[in-house]
Amino acid sequence: MELSTYGVFAAALFVIFIFAPAAGAESQNSCVGDCAKCHSLTPTEAKTIIKGLGDVKNVKMSPVKGLWELTLERNGREGIAYLDFSKKYILPGPIFDLATGNRHGTPPSRNQARKTDVSKIPLSDSVILGNPNGKKKMFVFTDPDCPFCRKMHEELKRLTTMEPDLAIYVKMYPLNIHPKAYGKARVILGAGANAPKMLDKAFSGEPLPEPGPSDPAGPVDESIRFAESIGIYSTPTLVLPDGTIAPGVMDSETIRILLHKDDR
Repeated sequence: MELSTYGVFAAALFVIFIFAPAAGAESQNSCVGDCAKCHSLTPTEAKTIIKGLGDVKNVKMSPVKGLWELTLERNGREGIAYLDFSKKYILPGPIFDLATGNRHGTPPSRNQARKTDVSKIPLSDSVILGNPNGKKKMFVFTDPDCPFCRKMHEELKRLTTMEPDLAIYVKMYPLNIHPKAYGKARVILGAGANAPKMLDKAFSGEPLPEPGPSDPAGPVDESIRFAESIGIYSTPTLVLPDGTIAPGVMDSETIRILLHKDDR
């Protein structure tokens, strides 16, 4: 799964420091077992070290050795940053497991199961997979250049063969880390009835034409705005028919189980 910038909080961390090889290697190689036995950091000390970046709400060991995970608050918004054991370098979070696509270091308020009112999600300006007249409606916020979205897309297409009464509304959510994704999202939505084929081409790595007058930016901008208004900051993210927001890659069978979890 891939994450968008955090807005105001991300702006405070716009300078990203790269770990010095000696400091990073020594920290990780010298820590065997419980790193907390050799390394400590209190919230008070952390506040002094990162003064000006935000208020430190929590400090804990990161799943990656050699780093502490800090929960920060700035201007009423929470974010995650990582401080190395030398206490000289800070990196904005979260961090991602390349093997699974899962993320570590999500602010607590975003890490809990959340719901939204699906009736407020616009059906227009979507790429529809499955049965357009299906009684069950599911939404996925996706980025045409996101490798995790590519995996999810194949699972969603498989799901449509398993769930004939399901309509999947794909909402374009190009991330800032993929500079070409925004233009691709415009072209995909501008393709009208051919949008599903255009999305397939994007995920297969085929080149898409540059956006033109028939590919307005407004629908993409509105999709981004809406996603962030309900707390979606990463791709892919599903919104199930009951409104549950489920970030991350899932296989078709797992999604199917979630679709039927309330069936009697």
